[in-house]
Amino acid sequence: MSDKTDDTPWWAPHRHSDRKPLLLARNRVKRAIRSYFDDNGFVEVDTAALQVSPSNEVHLHAFQTELRETDGRTARGYLHTSPEFACKKLLAAGETKIFTFANVFRNGERTRLHTPEFTMLEWYRAGGTFQGELFEDATALLRIAAAETGVATVSWDRLTCDPTAEPERLTVADAFARHAGLNLDAFLDDEGRGRRDTFAAAVNELGLRTAADDTWSDLFSRVMTERIEPHLGAGRPTLLHRYPSSEAALARTTDDDARFAHRFELYVAGVELANGYDELTDAAEQARRFEADMDEKQRRYGERYPIDADFLAAVS
Repeated sequence: MSDKTDDTPWWAPHRHSDRKPLLLARNRVKRAIRSYFDDNGFVEVDTAALQVSPSNEVHLHAFQTELRETDGRTARGYLHTSPEFACKKLLAAGETKIFTFANVFRNGERTRLHTPEFTMLEWYRAGGTFQGELFEDATALLRIAAAETGVATVSWDRLTCDPTAEPERLTVADAFARHAGLNLDAFLDDEGRGRRDTFAAAVNELGLRTAADDTWSDLFSRVMTERIEPHLGAGRPTLLHRYPSSEAALARTTDDDARFAHRFELYVAGVELANGYDELTDAAEQARRFEADMDEKQRRYGERYPIDADFLAAVS
């Protein structure tokens, strides 16, 4: 094994030899995932990385490029931050079960858990149930990865998790009550928008920092990051679901309570591995949400991304 402290480039043969087992394990995992989807009637697709809109999320930053036509005209383009828009257009075209391993790009992201370019697995089931097939898919894919890599226990920071154990299904409201002592319902209006001032006071009482320009979503994310996520996926995976509708821009609201949405995230050892939801199919509402998010992006970062009109037409 090589000395991990040396400063030779990653492509030096002795350093690559240390990583070769990871490369082979990755190939085994991808083959097994493809087999799972094939057995379940899915079609693999390969979406274009260049898009007219990379996404319309407040905190995701895209790589921008210039597209040149043969006549000299130019137009702005972006590398996608996920294959979502393209995949949903395929659903509108008539596909019902699709998946893709997409190279995606997110500018300004380089941490222990993030990198500007990575491979994202994305899959869609038209007509599938949120807490049925989608939860089952996420659980099965996690077990496939564990089996193909021979990993019996996943560890991150101080948490450990058995990735093959039956996941706990936990609502966001229950997670807030259990790990932060907060009644989330008290901080939401009838449409799922947050009551910012009362929530800020509660966050202060938890000993978490707040700022005058924090939005409700900022405060929600801070509680999630510092009080909730460090407890999720401990011992066994956690399927965290039923998010406030304000935190699920692309998801439809629940039938029993418009304050919440059909969104879930899969956690293992405190780390989010998957994010899924029942798709919103109201084009007017989706456009309203996109515009609101781009207004917030403009306020915060001085930029906004175009809204993909074809995407809105496809989901209507």
